[in-house]
Amino acid sequence: MNRESQNIEWKESWREEYFKWVCGFANAQGGILFIGKKDDGQVKHLSNARKLLEDIPNQARDILGLMLDVNLHTEGNNEYLEIVVEPYPFPISLRGKYYYRSGSTLQELKGAALTKFLLERQGKKWDGVQVPNIEVRDLKDGTFTFFKSKAAKSNRLEPEDLQESNQELLESLHLYLEEEKMLKRGAILLFHPNPEKYVTGAYIKIGFFESDDDLKFQDEVKGNLIEQAEEALDLLRTKYDTATISYKEGSREEKFTFPQDAIREALLNAIAHKDYSSGIPIQISVYRDKIIFWNEGQLPENWTVDRLIRKHPSKPFNPDIANALFRAGYIESWGRGTIKIINACKEHKIAPPIFSNDPPDFQVELFKYSDEGLKEMGVKKELRQIVLHIQANETITNSQVQNICNVSKATATRYLNDLENNFIEKVGTTGVGTVYVLKGLNVGS
Repeated sequence: MNRESQNIEWKESWREEYFKWVCGFANAQGGILFIGKKDDGQVKHLSNARKLLEDIPNQARDILGLMLDVNLHTEGNNEYLEIVVEPYPFPISLRGKYYYRSGSTLQELKGAALTKFLLERQGKKWDGVQVPNIEVRDLKDGTFTFFKSKAAKSNRLEPEDLQESNQELLESLHLYLEEEKMLKRGAILLFHPNPEKYVTGAYIKIGFFESDDDLKFQDEVKGNLIEQAEEALDLLRTKYDTATISYKEGSREEKFTFPQDAIREALLNAIAHKDYSSGIPIQISVYRDKIIFWNEGQLPENWTVDRLIRKHPSKPFNPDIANALFRAGYIESWGRGTIKIINACKEHKIAPPIFSNDPPDFQVELFKYSDEGLKEMGVKKELRQIVLHIQANETITNSQVQNICNVSKATATRYLNDLENNFIEKVGTTGVGTVYVLKGLNVGS
């Protein structure tokens, strides 16, 4: 074991405060705490190892209610301890406080984060919690009518479901609990005329920026999630990314800066998978050459963007909301939307999207390289030619660089080396015929 990680922690000596780490491991995916190891992984003799071998399990049982495996190891003449913590299906607290291991950090859970954690340990999600004192008649009839028309086109609801009353439809969508006679939070967000009255930050902010600190104009999109989806898509299409018009053989053609299918998928995934307990709105930042969709709502535990790209299914962040949006034809299953974004960018001949998951944030960035934009970034003319060629053709080789830039093999190699890491990366084996592509897809964890 040569380095610390999400599931491994090294400590030179034992302190009682390290029960916080034990608690954090138990509430996350489990882990191992080594006592008697320095930060560089070198063993430091633990003089009281044999006493701790007995004390730590007893204290863990009394303080945390946990049964720990504590093992004694020797390396040379030095003794150290290995404390193995299993993940627990129920919440573990240390003197009334809850800790959680996230990445390589230990976090004390408070407020909305603690509420969400406790709900999940009960097998519940935030959008599935009941809301008292709101009835079906308080919801918006027009949204139900619109939802049914969308669902009819998607063929994801049975015909008889479309003829049901509003309450019956909510029951079929698992948004109404008949026994308790109560609506779930998901129903409020999807169908209430003013969900922000009950859920702070349940709206979308869109802004157009000339630069990071130069906001030109902005909009706030409010109402229920169905209304937000429709209005935000319309604004992004007509106000924030207006199409250029051209005519080919008498036919009118529209060309947007960004692929509309990718914009739709990025927006709907943000709506479906946002952490609505955060109180922070979805934020969409539009620039001349890029558009960023940001929301608070991370991937499930142990998930990476790579796993989504490889089409592995996973559980949605808000299962009730995601299910309703799926039935209405707004979204694909979680993960397939990611593939649609990638394919839409490829077909539109722009750079691959960037997906970033730096908990608790999730972000999708669509961007299109232009000669002017690259020039403003200080990229030399010859290098701009290379980047733009890859954007239009997906790949480039050293020999193609030689032809495009009219340079020697050595100079082409230097150009590619200059662009590597920031703009391009190799795919496949290195050598004759090495292929380069634009960086993108998996930036972040």
